Amino acid sequence: DPQQMELAAAGKRKLRRFIVIDEVVDKLYGSKVREYFEENNVQHKILALPTTEETKSMDLVLNILQEVQSFSLDRRTEPIIAIGGGVCLDIVGLAASLYRRRTPYIRVPTTLLSYVDASVGAKNGVNFLQCKNKLGGYTPPVASFLDRSFIQSIPRRHISNGLGEILKMALMKHKGLFDLLKDHGKYLLDTKFQSYNGFADHGDAALQTTRIAIETMLEELAPNLWEDDLDRLVDFGHLISPELEMRVLPSLMHGEAVNVDMAFMTYVAHARGLLGAEEKEQILQCMRGLELPLWHSGCSWALIQRALRERLRHGGGQPRMPLPTGLGVADIFNDTSEETLERAYELWVKD
Repeated sequence: DPQQMELAAAGKRKLRRFIVIDEVVDKLYGSKVREYFEENNVQHKILALPTTEETKSMDLVLNILQEVQSFSLDRRTEPIIAIGGGVCLDIVGLAASLYRRRTPYIRVPTTLLSYVDASVGAKNGVNFLQCKNKLGGYTPPVASFLDRSFIQSIPRRHISNGLGEILKMALMKHKGLFDLLKDHGKYLLDTKFQSYNGFADHGDAALQTTRIAIETMLEELAPNLWEDDLDRLVDFGHLISPELEMRVLPSLMHGEAVNVDMAFMTYVAHARGLLGAEEKEQILQCMRGLELPLWHSGCSWALIQRALRERLRHGGGQPRMPLPTGLGVADIFNDTSEETLERAYELWVKD
């Protein structure tokens, strides 16, 4: 804000920032963050917290808000900054939306999953009564700052985890993105989504993949930011996975649980005649190449039935089931029979 800069330069008001950073990210990058604010003469408070699915609660939101209150934040001119993975961005977003009814905040994603998923859109929230994101709201950030260099310090499994959400968008909306993942998946895992010159065979696969994933996500979210329309292609992989993820914590990460859901739904699409055997196999082969789980022992038939009943409750009495109808094309279905689901489940488990 030029006016803020002018006041700061004139010595009338020092710039102030409140930063919430994941404690693992703080160990890796905290010194650089502090150095940045000190060099720019910004008064700051950095709060390092353990932000995991297990700690994603209203208690942590209230802890943040107590510190915000102590810092005496100006809710109009001093945005809260969240630096971390999706859980960190979700928690801070909810805290900011509650403080003085709405305080601006900035998202700085540090994992691949949060880079292509949590950084985009308006949703924030916390887990409640062992249900994923049961409490939350729709408050978009004033900005998201995307820097892929953070991704080079995260473990390979976390990169694979993020690839699950990218694959979701590929299967629903973009054959070209699916081909990128199929052809360059191992390279993206090996290079941790960094861009290198001289790799002609791969081009800048990391830039292309993340850009297309974010653009397709925005195409879906922007016209329906508040989810007034419950028919959402971005819900693919999110019918069974919330129940599964919370039930088996911490054995499955979010993108892994989403992929188990997508693998099962690929079998459902095949059982309905929407996907041919070759297309089904191409999808499963791509998942294997991205080192994502195709099945989990915790995903029982009883859990699937329970998750789909919950889906009916929150979908206005309709399952609103997104299914691939080819590679990169999809539709929403409300007429999948129990018999078809059970047949798909038996074949999935057998395979």
